Amino acid sequence: MSKLTLDQARRIIDGAFKKAKEAGLMPLTVVVLDAGGHPVAMMRQDGSGILRAEIAGGKAYGALGFGVGSRELREKNPQFLAAVAAASGGRMVPAPGGVLVRDAKSGDVIGAVGISGDTGDNDEACAVAGIAVAGLKADTGGK
Repeated sequence: MSKLTLDQARRIIDGAFKKAKEAGLMPLTVVVLDAGGHPVAMMRQDGSGILRAEIAGGKAYGALGFGVGSRELREKNPQFLAAVAAASGGRMVPAPGGVLVRDAKSGDVIGAVGISGDTGDNDEACAVAGIAVAGLKADTGGK
């Protein structure tokens, strides 16, 4: 199984920021986690809000924890999500913008990207774009 490298994380972030700039989005914060939920890289654009790192990290962490993109998490039972949020120490954010990163060859999950700063749909689109720039496969869990 391959591992998510710092170089790949940097390319993901650069690709996400490029997509955001092209689309004229609000300032973003991007968090890249490895398959074990450990931070590999985090960057925030100038003007991104002070809670964006926690939100982006929570989107990525929730995606890893459930093995699906964070978009799917918002469809779960609210009482169950509240219990999981408590069990995870508040580290999970069930909103679009958390995307699994899969190895392009094996399809194995090697990490997750979480983005916060614009709408969930735009955050997710930037994550997908960044993952593609790194030569990896994005898994939003969406239909």
